[in-house]
Amino acid sequence: MIIYPAIDLKDGACVRLLRGEMSQATVFNNDPGEQARLFQSQGFEWLHLVDLNGAFEGKPVNGAAVESILKSVTIPVQLGGGIRDLNTIGMWLEKGVSRVILGTVALRDPDLVKAACREFPGRIAVGIDAREGYVAVAGWAETSDIKALDLALKFEDCGVSAIIYTDINRDGAMGGVNVESTSDLAFHLTTPVIASGGVSSIEDLKALKVEEDTGIEGVICGRALYDGRIDPGEALALLSATAVEDAD
Repeated sequence: MIIYPAIDLKDGACVRLLRGEMSQATVFNNDPGEQARLFQSQGFEWLHLVDLNGAFEGKPVNGAAVESILKSVTIPVQLGGGIRDLNTIGMWLEKGVSRVILGTVALRDPDLVKAACREFPGRIAVGIDAREGYVAVAGWAETSDIKALDLALKFEDCGVSAIIYTDINRDGAMGGVNVESTSDLAFHLTTPVIASGGVSSIEDLKALKVEEDTGIEGVICGRALYDGRIDPGEALALLSATAVEDAD
């Protein structure tokens, strides 16, 4: 299971939001490239980037910060936030992003996701952010009447590399990851699922590791890494273990 350190970008800085509220942002580093280098030096094999301003505005906003990260590390990077057309997807992939995450557009234009998968095979993930089980979009400002599983099922056979599932009510709140809903979603899909939202301790990672066989292939971790609640070495050792018993 892969652990993805999260670098959420707001106004050019690395921040963490509380339950998706832009007004509830804590700045952890004003130099995104430096933060990315730190995560790479700690042994992480991927980075998860989100252009928070872009998610609200529907277009890339923190491009300079993303590019500084790409120049600072050699590990692969996945990026979401404000990416809503094929040209923007292609632009970021050309600049060095390994995988693009489509969120709002996955709900509003599923055919675009399928076209992207055909044009950029293996390099498209879908981000499904849910509030009380229903999909939220546009930087979580709008909640739809579509259930997370129903949306995920639309992309089962089109080549999506992963579904990134976030429980908004848990995100940034340090209340623990929603293992039950994440594993339930993964169980009903053949597409791998990456868990996100609420990871606050090594115990959360152990709980997810136990459910790995349902199809959970990774977990995104933000605030708990920044504030030291999760030790990088311990987390990496735990999630790289081959057997569930090793997680105990």
